[in-house]
Amino acid sequence: MTQTDDDVALGSAVDPLVLALDVGSTATRGGVQDASGRRVHGLQHKVPHAFTVAPDGTSVIDPDQVAAEVEQVLDAVTGDRQLGTRIAGVAMDTFAASLIAVDAAGRALTPCLTYADSRSADAVTALREVLDERAVQQRTGTRLHPSYHAPRLRWLAAAQPRVVDEAAGWWSLGEYVLARLVGYPLAGTSTVAWTGLLDRRTGEFDAELLAAAGIGPEQLSSPRDMTEPASSAAPARWPALARAAWFPVVTDGFASNVGSGATDATVLTASTATSGALRVLLDGPADPLPFGLWNYRVDAGRTLLGGAINDVGRAVSWAQSTLRLSPALAAALTAPPSDATPLVLPYLTGERAPGWVGGARAVLGGVSAATDADALFRGIVEGVAITYARVADELHPAAPGVSEVAAAGRVSNDHPEWLQILADVLGRPVTHVTRRRATQRGTALLALDVLAPDVPRAPRATGATYEPRPAHVAHYAERRARFAEAYDALVRG
Repeated sequence: MTQTDDDVALGSAVDPLVLALDVGSTATRGGVQDASGRRVHGLQHKVPHAFTVAPDGTSVIDPDQVAAEVEQVLDAVTGDRQLGTRIAGVAMDTFAASLIAVDAAGRALTPCLTYADSRSADAVTALREVLDERAVQQRTGTRLHPSYHAPRLRWLAAAQPRVVDEAAGWWSLGEYVLARLVGYPLAGTSTVAWTGLLDRRTGEFDAELLAAAGIGPEQLSSPRDMTEPASSAAPARWPALARAAWFPVVTDGFASNVGSGATDATVLTASTATSGALRVLLDGPADPLPFGLWNYRVDAGRTLLGGAINDVGRAVSWAQSTLRLSPALAAALTAPPSDATPLVLPYLTGERAPGWVGGARAVLGGVSAATDADALFRGIVEGVAITYARVADELHPAAPGVSEVAAAGRVSNDHPEWLQILADVLGRPVTHVTRRRATQRGTALLALDVLAPDVPRAPRATGATYEPRPAHVAHYAERRARFAEAYDALVRG
C-alpha cells in the first residue's frame, strides 16, 4: 500500500488553504484542505439528504434545502478562530446534469431535476424523430437522453408551460447555490457541458439544440474555466472567507477523476458512488467518439470521455433495504461465481451509457425457489460490474492507451471485495483508491492548480490491486453474453 494522504492538523497545514464543497446524491459535504491536498483535521462536515423519487420517473431535490445545507457546512468548518483568513479559495462540485428554472430575481420556479429524473423520456423519442442524434453527439459529445436539457425543456414546455413562460434562466444546482451565497451564478465549463448543449470543440452553445429546447443562449450561464474565479464576495457571516476567491462550480465526474489521480489518458477511473461511471481525461476531443459514450468539454484544452451508470450504490442500497441480507456480505462477494446466481440487469432508474434507454427498469432473471437474498445480492453486484464492462468495451477504441483502472467511491470503500468481481468481469487489474471523498479532493486540487501550482501534492491513497482470475474471466464472458441477450430482448426491444 502506498503512503496515504492523511489528515493534517491546522497548525501543520500548508498555505494556501481551500474550502472544497461536494454536493452529491446522498449528502452535502465540505471541508478545508491544505495546499498539498490533505484534509485539515476537524474542519470537515456532512449534511445527509435524499432525492424525492416517484414511480413516474420523478427524481428531484429542493434547491433551497441544498443551499441551506451548504451554509451549514460553511458554518461548521469556518468557525475555528485559528483559521484567520488563510482560506484563499472556495470551490464546489455537484452531481452533474441538474436543472432549475429561475425567475429574473434568481428565485427557483421548480425543484432541482437530478440526473436520474426520466420524465422527459417521451420528449427524447420526439427529438430523435427530428434531429440526427449521431450528428448531435459528434458536436456536443452527448446523446439525446432525459438527463440533458433539450428533452427536459421540451417536456416542461408541455407539462408546466406557465413555469417555462416565467423562467428567465435555467441554472444547475451549483449555480443556484452560488447565486444564493455570493450573488452570482458561476458555471464551470464542465457544468455547462453536462447540459448537453455545448459544442465539445468550440465551447459555444449548439444552435440547433437551443432551438429544439426552445430557449436562447442568454438564459444560460456562460462557461468559465477554473482559471477564472471571482473575487471575494463572502457574506460577513463567514469572516474566514473574507479573502477567498470563489471558483465556478464543476461536475462531480470531472472532480472525481482528478481526485483519483486519473489526470491523463493512461488512467481510467471507475467511479462507484450512488451512481457510477467510467471516465478518462483526454487532451482535446475524443476522435473517434463511440456512439454509446459521452465526451464533455471540461476546460479550454481537455475533455472527459466515458459513460455514466445510474445505479451503482443505489442498487446496493436498494438491496440492503429491501432484501433480508446476511449481516456480513463479504462471503457472498468472495464466493466463486456460479451459474445459479440470478442474472440481473440493474436499471432501477433507467440506463445511461452505453444504450441510453432512459425508461429502462431492472430485470431479474434465473430466480428460483432456491435463490436466497445473498444470491440475489451477488447477482445485482455482478450486473453492476457488467454494466461497467459494457461501457469499457465502447471506450477502448477512443482511449487505447489505458494502463490502469482506478476504482474510487462509497461502494468500493464499503465493499472492496466487489472489486475482484469487477476485475474478473473487465478482464483487467483494478486498483482500489482508498481515499474517501476523492471527489471533494479533486475539487480542491482543481482550485489549488490555480492558487498554488508549485506546491507538491500529497500522493493519493491506494489499497490492493485486484488481478483478474482467468477461470472467472471465462465465466463472466459467458455471463456477459447472456446479459446482452436479455438486454436486447427486454430493454432495447
